[in-house]
Amino acid sequence: MAHHKSAIKRIRQTAKRTARNRYYKTRIKNITKAVIAAVEAGDKEAAAAAMKVANRELHKYVSKGILKKNTAARKVSRLQSKVNALSAA
Repeated sequence: MAHHKSAIKRIRQTAKRTARNRYYKTRIKNITKAVIAAVEAGDKEAAAAAMKVANRELHKYVSKGILKKNTAARKVSRLQSKVNALSAA
């Protein structure tokens, strides 16, 4: 157990940061899964709607500093290519 005041504060900060990071990490996974599930089901409308949400949310996380710009762009691009392949087929 920490004895210094600064170490106790660090423990509190780490717990708060860990919870926040876990929330965003899970949210990103769920957003991605929603698009992929719609694509695998072959539902064009649902895939397009999920893609719209994914695009908006991932870029919002860039502005908040949670994701890097290129990471979000890469994820959106890969999801969009799956949605486009569904439309083309």
